[in-house]
Order: sequence, then structure tokens, then C-alpha cells
Amino acid sequence: MHDKNMSPLLANPVCLLFIVLILMSTIIDLTAQESKIESASNLPTAIVEQIETRERPGLVTEQPHSGTFVKTELGYMVPYKAKIPGSEVEFEMVPIAGGKFRMGSPNAESDRRTDEGPQFEVLVEPFWMGKHEVTWSEYKLYMNLDRVFKAFQSKGIRSVEEFSNVDAITAPSSLYDPSFTYEAGDEPRQPAATMSQYAAKQYTKWLSLLSRDFYRLPTEAEWDYACRAETVAAWYFGDDPKQLKEHAWYIENSDELRHEVGQLKANPWGLYDMYGNVAEWVLDGYDENGYDRNLQGKSVTATQAFAKPKKVFPGVLRGGSWELEAEDCRSAARLPSDNEWRDEDPNYPQSPWWFTTSPGLGTGFRIMRPLNPPTARIEQETFWEPGIERLLKDAKNRILDNGRGAFGLVDPGLPDAIQQLKDEDR
Repeated sequence: MHDKNMSPLLANPVCLLFIVLILMSTIIDLTAQESKIESASNLPTAIVEQIETRERPGLVTEQPHSGTFVKTELGYMVPYKAKIPGSEVEFEMVPIAGGKFRMGSPNAESDRRTDEGPQFEVLVEPFWMGKHEVTWSEYKLYMNLDRVFKAFQSKGIRSVEEFSNVDAITAPSSLYDPSFTYEAGDEPRQPAATMSQYAAKQYTKWLSLLSRDFYRLPTEAEWDYACRAETVAAWYFGDDPKQLKEHAWYIENSDELRHEVGQLKANPWGLYDMYGNVAEWVLDGYDENGYDRNLQGKSVTATQAFAKPKKVFPGVLRGGSWELEAEDCRSAARLPSDNEWRDEDPNYPQSPWWFTTSPGLGTGFRIMRPLNPPTARIEQETFWEPGIERLLKDAKNRILDNGRGAFGLVDPGLPDAIQQLKDEDR
């Protein structure tokens, strides 16, 4: 006999079994979802971000009706502006289409140097390039972290237990003598200068962790490709050095000063100051014998062409600077860094972040963002960290033993923490 209040479905054994199976399936599904969430929480930050659905700046699904754009399998790359989180400071990025080019200079090019060869073909993937060199208004936000990280440490907040923490960066030491750094100008729209390759790479890590978009320095091949913009002459405008004054601040027209970015003519792809103003850091190490002879006559990717630095000096800078000659500003010209650029630094060990002597006073950089960034954190770190034990040891010594510079955690919550610090100090 059935209970008169019992549902007819529950009274039927077949229906009852069916309901039990549905409940069990639901429980299993919920458990699986919890497992996925738990697994995601243990993934590196960069990979978790790929799981999240988030709009990517500079990428749209529909073809723009006007303006510059690059068609890709992921959508249309377009120029974009972005604010550095926690500030009103903006920077601009320009899309660069993928393609092939010949790297280096031909033997017949005037003022060619032996380190500009041999020539070889490089296949470059699409990326965004900084429209301008990084300015003081941008770079000083990073410089200010020396004071911020030390304040966090004194208050016991956002502490870093290990110097090698993957979410930490080093902040450059405060300038003991600003006259070296600012002698040629420190206006907000002038390009930041006198920083080392290591400092430039740490800046890109800071910006990446803060914004959750992957930024880095370009490789030498990527810089060369973007500078030439499908041209093959000594400069993107041709072979006549007399025209350089329209495109670059160099020794003939700079008045020994750095100038505001974007004042002269851009290259065909809309990039300003690719020549002169400041020589721009790339990721590569330098070999006085030129490019790898094994690449001659071959077609390789930009990744294969990348010459990973094996020591602190020399690294590579491109484009020439405000204090160099026209031939030093050619598309193929290379400037190797030198330890002598720190000669007037009285500290020991000498700064891993700053230079004090020309032509080190003319160093700067611009950032890039690949269309297809690496998702594994360990791979991202190879673009941000030096991977050179001596340099890491010097930075650690300067911070921990000498109190010069600082290190701290960077994440999207950093701007709020800085604001809270300011509010408490009022």
C-alpha cells in the first residue's frame, strides 16, 4: 500500500532510480567543477589569466572602417592607449604585422661595420610596439617603488620572504646624484634614460604584473624589423643622411639634450624616434664578430635569431642617441653596452640599474607586446629576469647589504596598497 501523500513518481521504483541517478550525476559534476577551480588556483598567475575571459587591448573582432589595423587569426590588431594602473599616465601601442625581412646590412652600405653581418632572413610574428620611447612620466612611477617597497617593509605589509619570488621585482635605487641622469633633460614627455638593460627588463615585468598584459623588450630582430618597416636602405627614409634631421634628434640637432617624444617624423609604420633621442635596449647580448655565422643564408624565426645574453656586458642597443653621429643611427647600426658606462659610480658593487657615463647617458627603451604571448610563467620570466648570476648577486647585495634599491611584490592590488599608504601618511 502506498502513502496517500507520496508523489506518484516516488512511488514508482523505476522513476525513483532515475531521480537518484540524476542527483548522483549532479554531485559528480559539482565535485569536478570544484576540482577545476582548485587546480586553477594552483596554476601560475599567467595561466590562470588565460582561463579567465578578459578583453585584450588592441584586439577587435570586426574590421575597422578606417585607421591602421592588422588582420590576424585572432582578430584585428589596432592601435591602443593604456593607462598605467594607479595613475593617469598613458602610453600608446601600434600594431606591427608579421612578415619576413633581411637582418643586418649589405656589404655595400656606407659606414657599414663588420658587426652588422652576415645578413640572414628572419620571420617575425605580429606584435604591438610602443609608439614612443618610454618617457620619464612612465618610468618615474617605477622608480618611486624604491620608496614604496621600503615603506611596506617598515610596516610589515606585502612582505617578500624570498628574493627570488616570481611575483617580485627590484626597484632601482634612488639617485644619489641626479645630475648624471637628468643632465640632458627630465621633463615628463622626454624619454627616460641612463637605465641598464636589467632595469628596463624589470620595468616590463612591473608593467606586466600590474596590468595583466604581457610586455617585454623587443628582440634585436623584432626591433630591426619594426624600424625598417619593409625598407632596405640605410634609414627607412633612404640613404641621404641630410634627411635625418627631420626624423631624429642626434648630435647635429639635439643641442646635447633629449627632446620630447613624437616631435619629428614617424617611420612608415607610425613609430616615432626610432633613430636618435635615446638608444634603445633590446633583449640580445652582443658579439663583436656580428651575428651567428650559422644563420647566414638561412631563414629563421625571431626566436631562433635571438642571442641570449651570457654575461652582463655587452648588451645591444639600437637606433643611436642624441649624442651620436648620423651613421650610428642607421637601421642596422648596433651599440654595445660597456661596464665603463658606470665609471663615475662610487658605490660597490656598482649599480645594476643606472649608468653615469656617456654613451650610457643616452640609453633608453620602448616596450613591445606579442600577439601570442607565452602563457607559462617560467617562459615569461626569461624575458624579464637577467638569468645572469653575477647581476642577480649584485642587485641582492645592493638591496640587502647596502640598502640601495628595494624589492617587493607586484600584482593588480599594488595601486590600492600604495594609495592606502599615502592615506595613512596624511
